[in-house]
Amino acid sequence: MFVDTSYVLLWTLFPLIAVVYFSFLRHKKCCNRDKKVLPPGDMGLPFIGETMEFFNAQRRNQLFEEFVEPRIQKHGKIFKTRIMGSPTVVVNGAEANKFILSNEFKLVKSSWPSSSVQLMGSDCIMEKDSDKHRYLRGVIGTTLGYAGLEVLVPKICSSVRFYLATNWKGQEKVSLYHSTKVLTFSIVFECLLGINVEPGMLDTFERVLEGVFSPAVEFPGSKFWRAKKARVEIEKMLIKVVRKKRKEMEEKLLSKENGMLLSRLVHGMIQGEISEKEVIDNVVLLVFAAHDTTSIAIAMTFKMLAQNPDCYKKLLQEHVDILNNKKCGENLTIEDTKNMNYTWQVARESMRLFPPIFGSFRKAITDIEYEGLTIPRGWKVLWTTYGTHYNEQYFKDPMSFKPSRFEETIQPYAYVPFGGGPRLCAGYQLAKLNILIFVHYVVTQYDWFLLHPEEPITMDPLPFPSLGMPIRISSKYT
Repeated sequence: MFVDTSYVLLWTLFPLIAVVYFSFLRHKKCCNRDKKVLPPGDMGLPFIGETMEFFNAQRRNQLFEEFVEPRIQKHGKIFKTRIMGSPTVVVNGAEANKFILSNEFKLVKSSWPSSSVQLMGSDCIMEKDSDKHRYLRGVIGTTLGYAGLEVLVPKICSSVRFYLATNWKGQEKVSLYHSTKVLTFSIVFECLLGINVEPGMLDTFERVLEGVFSPAVEFPGSKFWRAKKARVEIEKMLIKVVRKKRKEMEEKLLSKENGMLLSRLVHGMIQGEISEKEVIDNVVLLVFAAHDTTSIAIAMTFKMLAQNPDCYKKLLQEHVDILNNKKCGENLTIEDTKNMNYTWQVARESMRLFPPIFGSFRKAITDIEYEGLTIPRGWKVLWTTYGTHYNEQYFKDPMSFKPSRFEETIQPYAYVPFGGGPRLCAGYQLAKLNILIFVHYVVTQYDWFLLHPEEPITMDPLPFPSLGMPIRISSKYT
């Protein structure tokens, strides 16, 4: 009988074919189950991505309005892009802020542009993780604890009063923003660190700031090149100061308990906890963190007061009441600042509308699963202040100036001008004191008004009033 060998072969191989087929189906199912779903969005051009759109919006101080918000409308509150060569996921919302910021060291780590790291210093606290980060925060936290702040308040008062007496008295017009920059710079150096401010120091630090977010390309004349040269000058100056301080402490001429942060840092260096470079890099970072951000916060507080006379009237009464309980020439105390509740509401609302920082970058140290999406290991994550500050979900009528909204409890991680989580700004309390004390002495000593009420706010790289916020002043005691 004739037998078709093809049928024999088919039936012989059928079990093997079945095994292979079902194995394929099982593998396909597993692959579909494990497939990573990336956030929606456009990556833009190769390598460059959407960097130009990002920086163009930043220069116009429209980063949220022109870059983030249109992409939220198109892709949702979590979207992917490519910025400065890095694939980046932008997250928005209090829940996303909490998830990213509270998982520092676990899922993400701080990730700043190369230019920022080189200029601030690779050994500063923003580049440190785990034990070294905790140690440095502990040193700063001890200095800015209640006892430290109690010592700082009269020092800040003396600095503000001296500056106003020597630079505002007898003047008809002053630059409010320039005044805040000079004052906050002096307070950080002299009151917090115990370092005398020499002529030209502020200008040198300003040159460094100009290059913090610029491309890290060192060709003569570029912002980064100028910034690196200024950084070398600062480092040389600080090395001399630190070594002198160390010598005094080793010879028992000075104690770490003198209330100065630099003394505590140098003590850590003597004990072998940190290096000389770590001391210098953290001083540099602290000056920038406490200087420019506080300056714009003060300037925006006055801008809002000028535009809202009813708020100004209420704030002024708060300070008159405090002044009436002081002897002539007596400094404020930390207890006095606790009675400036409405002033702090005004300042907080000003920082909500005009956050000193846009947000900050993190880097995923593992694949992150969030809301059904995957942020791959190695990708950058950008959280933003505007994503919640301007959101009706967290702040009713968000574009209106309403200090009273801070009488109510604000959802955690919705109000984030100082960041959050383990990297919450260590100088938060110092910034608060600077704002409250400066406002007190200006409003109780001077009548003032803005010369350019509609003055634009520019970014380079942090926000600032484009004309320096000139104000006309007249003394209340002449």
